[in-house]
Amino acid sequence: MCCRYYMEMSPELRPIVEAAQRSRLYRASIEKVAKPLITEGEVFPDSMVPVIATSKSGEKSVFPMVWGFHVPGISRTIANARVETAAEKASFRDAWATHRCLIPASWYYEWEHTLTPSGKSKAGDKYAIMPKGGELTWLCGLYRLENNFPHFVILTREPAESIAFIHDRMPFILPESEAGKWIDPNRNPHMLLGSAVTDVVFEKDERGKVPT
Repeated sequence: MCCRYYMEMSPELRPIVEAAQRSRLYRASIEKVAKPLITEGEVFPDSMVPVIATSKSGEKSVFPMVWGFHVPGISRTIANARVETAAEKASFRDAWATHRCLIPASWYYEWEHTLTPSGKSKAGDKYAIMPKGGELTWLCGLYRLENNFPHFVILTREPAESIAFIHDRMPFILPESEAGKWIDPNRNPHMLLGSAVTDVVFEKDERGKVPT
């Protein structure tokens, strides 16, 4: 799963944030969404953040989007979708085909999950995780319009071996050299699954609190 990530105002991230702030959709969001655009710091589901997708004219562009799909019959916001089944699930298959996006992050967070003696899952230490040697973490997602404003989910996959002790899922991340292909609506997304980043670095975040 992925329910938190972090945006650090780095030289790599700053132009993306500024492009979102200049967009016409950002100005429209003041009335449509009534949420601030998160430009740095820890990001939570239901936040509005800069996201990269293909425009109607076919150009790579930055848009403000809200994290989470709202699905009838489910009270909570859906923040993630499994990359293994998204193409078949009713809530995600249309977006999988033509509405793919990239969520730029500095790193993402995950809480180590262990089993108690009774067999229940218990959240423990918080870890910051990012690709080894990468300047940005390119989280892959899907988006759709809800009330005429784009909302996105982050795709997840089986974890890299080195972080499997933390959690049994991790975000689907692409290296920068492949990330631009993800948002190409004419490309078969299944062909990119083998390029997922698995070489990651991680460390405990001592400020971390167990999410509720």
